[in-house]
Amino acid sequence: MSQMLLSINPEHVNNILCGKKLFEFRKVRCKSDVNKILIYSTSPVMLVVAEARIEEVIEDDVLTVWHLTKDYAGVSYNFYRKYYKGKKKAVAYKLSQVMPYSTPCKLSDLGISHAPQSFVYLPTTN
Repeated sequence: MSQMLLSINPEHVNNILCGKKLFEFRKVRCKSDVNKILIYSTSPVMLVVAEARIEEVIEDDVLTVWHLTKDYAGVSYNFYRKYYKGKKKAVAYKLSQVMPYSTPCKLSDLGISHAPQSFVYLPTTN
């Protein structure tokens, strides 16, 4: 199994940490062996603040994914539609075992020089 680092807006990170957002949406699916996500909170935080397990990956047409995730999407339908504008498929990672770090770390601590646009694969450490 492997892990990836995701760049996520601080507002969405807060919603993940408080349990309002159980799904992280992406336009591209990661490799099938990824089972853990490290959460990088983008500017102004700019730190890796938590990690989560991927419980399930939902990949389907945009409307089907919305109907399956809307109760814990953590975003409005309008936000969701704008994100997937012009796309036919959506990917939703169902997060579980979200663990905030007591001491967030810098990207450089992970050997990464800049924040990924979407995600980057990382070697598994455990």
